[in-house]
Amino acid sequence: MTSDGDGMSRPARPPRLTDLIPSEADCSTAEASEDERAAAARRQFAVLLGEFRRTAVLVPIDPYGSLWTADHGGVRWICAFSDEEALGRFARAQGGAGREWTYQAILGARLLDVMVPALRMPAGVALDAGSADGMLFPPVEGIVPDGAIVDIEGTA
Repeated sequence: MTSDGDGMSRPARPPRLTDLIPSEADCSTAEASEDERAAAARRQFAVLLGEFRRTAVLVPIDPYGSLWTADHGGVRWICAFSDEEALGRFARAQGGAGREWTYQAILGARLLDVMVPALRMPAGVALDAGSADGMLFPPVEGIVPDGAIVDIEGTA
């Protein structure tokens, strides 16, 4: 808990998902092979994915009442944000700082397991889009359900 000086206790700001995994430098040594570094990177991503699945993220609602999405590279990305600050930066970048942004808190697992397949097109989740901490959860094996996987080789 933290206090902002008015004597009221408030929950401490939760850590950002990217704060929960070790840095690449922590997982590699000069002697590590490329295969070992790749395996370490996969482990880091698995930890991050697990945290994302267990975390409620903020998803803005578009003017039509749907989850805010963006199309890029043939994939529809559900835009999700780790906190109100990240969502606010996105809103300002979209030129919408002066209007009210409606959003829902949705568990990352629900986004990946339910919302992505419901789009019935190649879809994934973009976390903290436009920020240095941004991360993509693409429609590939191990991230989304089998029915929502997109074969990047084009042989689905």
